[in-house]
Amino acid sequence: MHKHILVTGGSGFLGINLIRFLLKKGFKIRSLDIVPFDYPEKDSIEWIEGDIRDVHVVNNAMKDIAMVIHTAAALPLYKPKDIYSTDIEGTKNLLEAAFNHSVDRFIHVSSTAVYGIPDHHPLRENDRLDGVGPYGKAKIEAEHVCLEYRARGMCIPIVRPKSFIGPERLGVFALFYDWAKDGHGFPMIGNGNNRYQLLDVEDLCEAIHLCMTKDKETVNNTFNIGAKEFTTMREDYQAVLDEAGFGKKIKGFPAGPMIWILRVLEFLHLSPLYKWVYETASKDSFVSIEKAEKQLGFKPKYSNKQALVRNYHWYLDNLDKFSGKSGISHRVPWKQGILKVAKKFF
Repeated sequence: MHKHILVTGGSGFLGINLIRFLLKKGFKIRSLDIVPFDYPEKDSIEWIEGDIRDVHVVNNAMKDIAMVIHTAAALPLYKPKDIYSTDIEGTKNLLEAAFNHSVDRFIHVSSTAVYGIPDHHPLRENDRLDGVGPYGKAKIEAEHVCLEYRARGMCIPIVRPKSFIGPERLGVFALFYDWAKDGHGFPMIGNGNNRYQLLDVEDLCEAIHLCMTKDKETVNNTFNIGAKEFTTMREDYQAVLDEAGFGKKIKGFPAGPMIWILRVLEFLHLSPLYKWVYETASKDSFVSIEKAEKQLGFKPKYSNKQALVRNYHWYLDNLDKFSGKSGISHRVPWKQGILKVAKKFF
């Protein structure tokens, strides 16, 4: 393939995993991200440091592009104005430029956050959309923009992944892994008997690759992507504590009081956990991947337990790279705030 694949958000957690995945497949890659591309692969790709909200930057990045894989997004901890401008206006800019440059396919990475807090499971692609908070609402609106351009003749596969983990994933998971490595147990909102589906980033990359390579008529649709095998929150997360080897356990607490405490702590900026995390952690959350299995031939490789343990080992192996760092993206640990004090009691 002579033309490049444009990966937006290439410096992010999904972006770098996808770039590494596609390089192994022989694709030529161009990354567009507001953050510099500082990985060892920087000499193997083209990378542009720029903002998808900048029309001029986007148009330049779209030259000689065969396909776009749109992973860039402002995450839930960002300010609402940045979430809306990036996730909606940035997506519009990319789609308009892709349309004008006759890009063959535009693969949009959405989120199962578009379903909000549902009243039934499993969730299917035609279920009602009801986003929680600015991030969930922006993801819904971004999908609407995709559908507008699909109606104009573009091939736009939309993938809705569950929370995905793997190499380079830190964020809220770094909090859990930090407690595990130091020989602490971990609190859980509720009794932990709810089923909460995750996804390994390698499986997500494979799903995206299928959307790149299957025929257009098959992929020009919307697909849930998640793990095939998962049990309960308590059992899946206990696998990491067992791997740590200190004999510690997941400990459940009544959901109602815990949620109220976390609401107050979030309001006071004393906790990194935001509404989408603590409001859904005690509830079932899983989607049907039947459509992706049947139409794309999607076959997830990792279970929840395997994905969590794999990510934990990457965390241990790379501690020296992010020790002392913190932020609001998935690439760095989040500040634990007052939760660092709570750690002593587990």
